[in-house]
Amino acid sequence: MPKALVTGSAGFIGYHLCRRLLADGFEVIGLDAMTDYYDVRLKERREAALLQSPAFRAVHDRVETDGALTQLTATEKPDVIVHLAAQAGVRYSIDNPRSYLDANIIGTFNLLEAVRATPSTHLLMASTSSVYGANTKMPYAEGDKADTQMSFYAATKKATEAMGHSYAHLYGIPITMFRFFTVYGPWGRPDMALFKFTKAILNGDPIDVYNHGDMRRDFTYVDDLVHGIRLLVDAVPGSDPVAGDSLSPVAPYRVVNIGNGEPVQLLAFIEAIEAATGKPAIKNLMDMQPGDVPATWADGTLLQTLTGYAPRTSVQDGVNAFVAWYRDFYQV
Repeated sequence: MPKALVTGSAGFIGYHLCRRLLADGFEVIGLDAMTDYYDVRLKERREAALLQSPAFRAVHDRVETDGALTQLTATEKPDVIVHLAAQAGVRYSIDNPRSYLDANIIGTFNLLEAVRATPSTHLLMASTSSVYGANTKMPYAEGDKADTQMSFYAATKKATEAMGHSYAHLYGIPITMFRFFTVYGPWGRPDMALFKFTKAILNGDPIDVYNHGDMRRDFTYVDDLVHGIRLLVDAVPGSDPVAGDSLSPVAPYRVVNIGNGEPVQLLAFIEAIEAATGKPAIKNLMDMQPGDVPATWADGTLLQTLTGYAPRTSVQDGVNAFVAWYRDFYQV
């Protein structure tokens, strides 16, 4: 039975990925700090569901804890590691940048050192579409220059990409970085737009709509994202590039976008929530928030070339699934 270590296993994406790996016959070690960035009870419910499988084991620790990851990887010797643990959120990085330095940069450094000491078959690490920053050429392609990050969150994730490349080059560690594009779906985080909008609309409260609704996002359903990650687990970077590859010329390292490939207007996204809830939204139109960007759009060509897969869940279907989960989970 292959063994996977997933950091951030009780998080939104980590939970869904662990479920997929367990279903595919992996033994999964899940590391999570269970921090209180949002309601810990939601993380506890996710983890409790994972613990229903005898092939899952939970470890509670912070990735930034010195020596924790080195000890864990030396003991478990995982075949693959998927690093999802991070301090997320663009807006929170303005209020509490130190938490991003600790979790994202120091935590990733600790993991890279752990893998260097106990090499695994393949290390996959989460990045974000936010690294494209002020780029206006769309759709975003992996080979595009990405040096104009608009938030400290994005800056820390771009830093982890550079750190990963250096370790891949120096120590021959196969590393895949995947850039997520506005992931949504059941068990999502309470700080995400879909969660906040659904809660407010069902309660009859107003929602804050930034940039007066003139925003586009490449909304990616969580099951599509997880399927892409699972396929990339087996697409280990080597020395033979494919057409349009982002494979480094000096390291077993590549960056891959995982997005739906179809930007959706924010107001259309809100309309999908209105349709799913059966209630109209009360919109509080606001100016753009600092650190935010007006649009994201993934070029998914490389993912499809490497895996034969392209995300395809429609926004309405994905929103319907989330609202159904929300109503059931919160009994509303």
